[in-house]
Amino acid sequence: MRLRFRSRESLPERPGLTGTVRVDPRTKNLTKRLKAGEIAVIDHLDLDRVSAEALATCRPVAVLNAARSTSGRYPNLGPEILLQAGITLIDDLGADVLTLVEGHQVRVEGGSVYDGDRLVAEGVVQDAGSVAAAMEDARAGLAVQLESFAANTMDYLRKERELLLDGVGVPDVRTVLQGRQALIVVRGYHYREDLVVLRPYIREYRPVLIGVDGGADAILEAGWTPDMIVGDMDSVSDKALTCGAEIVVHAYRDGRAPGVERVEKLGVDPVVFPATGTSEDVAMLLADDKGAELIVAVGTHATLVEFLDKGRAGMASTFLTRLRVGGKLVDAKGVSQLYRQRIATWQLGLLIIAGLLALGVALASTTAGQTLFGLVGAWFDDVWSSLGGLFGGAG
Repeated sequence: MRLRFRSRESLPERPGLTGTVRVDPRTKNLTKRLKAGEIAVIDHLDLDRVSAEALATCRPVAVLNAARSTSGRYPNLGPEILLQAGITLIDDLGADVLTLVEGHQVRVEGGSVYDGDRLVAEGVVQDAGSVAAAMEDARAGLAVQLESFAANTMDYLRKERELLLDGVGVPDVRTVLQGRQALIVVRGYHYREDLVVLRPYIREYRPVLIGVDGGADAILEAGWTPDMIVGDMDSVSDKALTCGAEIVVHAYRDGRAPGVERVEKLGVDPVVFPATGTSEDVAMLLADDKGAELIVAVGTHATLVEFLDKGRAGMASTFLTRLRVGGKLVDAKGVSQLYRQRIATWQLGLLIIAGLLALGVALASTTAGQTLFGLVGAWFDDVWSSLGGLFGGAG
């Protein structure tokens, strides 16, 4: 599909910018060391929303993408997020841009990238108009992606029907979930905001806290400690892995589990869960199979656009997993609307004070009330005079 990108000649001239360059073809690895004011170099076809939000949080001055941020497969959300954050986005720079040396100062002029006086790569500068045009073209090809998604869904159902329908293959864990609520945190869409909203819920109900890979670090950053960490262990910190949580390593269906070696080197004995789907699917299936009465999801993928934005065929498994868990699963945004915090002590105190003031005003408007206030006032005058005489005599 041909995308209607603007040519560099049609774009307005922009002043050049310079900055320290950080280079990594894997965006989620780059964001761990990218700092404000630096220039990010990535190789990310169809830049998704989560990756773009992670980049925007780091506040780089520019993102240089070796690939196309929108290929036309589907209307992905990443480029618009970067532009809204005021970050320069240059696309389709090619593999040469990945040869830049980490830590060097580079210069960007229009769509050209320079290392000193050497021209390294040329690409397409994106703006609101070019992104909108690319998104319009991408929507035209959405039907093809929907057909592919449906085919992947049926393929996953055939491979994992015993796991989905009967829970065959779910390992035993020491964390007790039976009859408890579980909060599954994925470092996805608006996870920080959702965790803030859920503070009263967590404080009151004390659910089992399950972090999916980097979601474990999100739980730690919010001031709690995860009870369980589920994932392939490629984006979770050593601090989280050694916090005392039970570790469940998501393995391939054939039993290969690259994350096991890393966990064992930290002196932690993990549980291995082989499954075809994503790590968030594994966390949901585990919580459901072990008897959690309610599963609250933070940052997980819930809509078709989000499934496609993830950019992998395996997201069909998340769709089926959500059907499998059924009524137990509640999205965090739904909880924030339905859950009502119990009245805090200070709120109750303010309510009592307001009631007493209203009662005082009402009494003051009656003859009996005026008499009562007169007697109370005289009593306070007597007490004050006695205190004055006591301390005066002592002096």
